Amino acid sequence: MSHHIVRYRIESWMAMARRNLTIAAALLLPLALNPASAEETSPIHLRIAGGLGGVIQYTQYEAPFWTEEVPRLTEGRVRAEIAPFDQSGIRGTEMLSFMRLGVVPFGTLTLAVAAGDEPEMGAMDLPALNPNINVLQQSVTLLRPRLEELLRDRYNVQLLAVYTYPAQVMFCRDPFTSLDDLSGRRIRTSSVGQSELMQALGAIPVVISFSGIVKAINDRVVECAITGSMSGNSIGLQAVTSTVSRQAISWGISFFGANMAAWRALPPEIRSQLQAGLQKLESRIWQVAQQQTENGFACNAGLPSCTDGTPGRMVVLDDSVRDQRRRDALLRDTVLPKWIQRCGSECAEVWNRYVAPTRGIVARAD
Repeated sequence: MSHHIVRYRIESWMAMARRNLTIAAALLLPLALNPASAEETSPIHLRIAGGLGGVIQYTQYEAPFWTEEVPRLTEGRVRAEIAPFDQSGIRGTEMLSFMRLGVVPFGTLTLAVAAGDEPEMGAMDLPALNPNINVLQQSVTLLRPRLEELLRDRYNVQLLAVYTYPAQVMFCRDPFTSLDDLSGRRIRTSSVGQSELMQALGAIPVVISFSGIVKAINDRVVECAITGSMSGNSIGLQAVTSTVSRQAISWGISFFGANMAAWRALPPEIRSQLQAGLQKLESRIWQVAQQQTENGFACNAGLPSCTDGTPGRMVVLDDSVRDQRRRDALLRDTVLPKWIQRCGSECAEVWNRYVAPTRGIVARAD
């Protein structure tokens, strides 16, 4: 991309930000670039590009953290504004570039979006890799050092937190008992990886927006849909489907990071306070992702433990040894090879260094 195009995009974004006043990504204000002066005169002001707007992670956790907790953590030395990146006018595909340039000094981005330009970033959340949150936590632990290195070396970004959204699971109109039962069914998917996985099972992937899922099932455009257990309940899937599986097809990992220069411009004490706070925020977000996932199953099944959902009468299908073996085969024979095709032989090396020793599945670069 030429310097003039980059400059035009930056100037266009900044002009739009001034008009909207509710930008999610922004410049670290000059006070933050002169810590000594900032400490003596007024608080450092930060503007944060948060996660997806309108979901619990943002409304109940990210936003209160920055607007309420950060001033307390820093004893008033830092004031922060936050808005969701998807309502800022910034395309997700531009976020990493803007963070590298420092136009967005503090930002949040889902790894699935980042993987469009940097396929290696999809490694933590490959379809079929993480059937439950414990395995997901293991994958994140194994690959976090590599993600930190990748963001630092290629994008000049300091990794500060890794979040997850609730599990993406399978809802079907007609009963099923295993992954193999999905063969021949038309299934709503929301990503390339999910579509490849369904094709490997002999199913027919159909890309449909979240808001169109229930109509597509009612109209028999699709017979199954992959979406969140609780978000599916919120749109009424429990009324038009009979069975939902506990095993996660994928999740929705995102990271929060800072442009390296903007991060280093903050006083060391404030950096330490923010890191400590972000560590706790990350833990809370993971807890609520698990709670939402489990609550979705409870509501879809009509259990007494259901809260904030509509009780259904669905069968909740537990994971099985048979499906565990099938997932391992799919991961080895389909998911990893197709990811490496997009990513290159270096990704096979990354997988074999960070993941294979624990998971026992070796990636081939042929």
